[in-house]
Amino acid sequence: MNIPDNLKYTQDHEWVLIDEDEKSALVGITDFAQQELGDIVFIEIESQGHKIDRGEIFGTVEAVKTVSDLFMPLSGTVLEVNKELEGTPERVNEDPYGKGWIIRIILNDEDRSGLISSTDYAVLVGA
Repeated sequence: MNIPDNLKYTQDHEWVLIDEDEKSALVGITDFAQQELGDIVFIEIESQGHKIDRGEIFGTVEAVKTVSDLFMPLSGTVLEVNKELEGTPERVNEDPYGKGWIIRIILNDEDRSGLISSTDYAVLVGA
């Protein structure tokens, strides 16, 4: 299982890549999450431009077996949605930490207390 060291993680299986300026971040779901979901067939994000607090739902992922909510890992405003996922949602299965990113956010605060390290995430998922 792939758990990159340069990312932060949530207990809900989202990952966050905070930009160097610490004002924006990419968000996606982890390799563990996409494996658990199975083949992803649809991603719905209707929150572009919305300010969303940490822990609130910002979209859903539909797989062959189930539908799962996506939870905002940090408070922020959804700046961009990965448009490539509209036609090819399977990119999340193929490359969850690269081309399978889901949203880019503008961070609204500097509180990172809800995020965990790659080491702690590996323990969480038993890797």
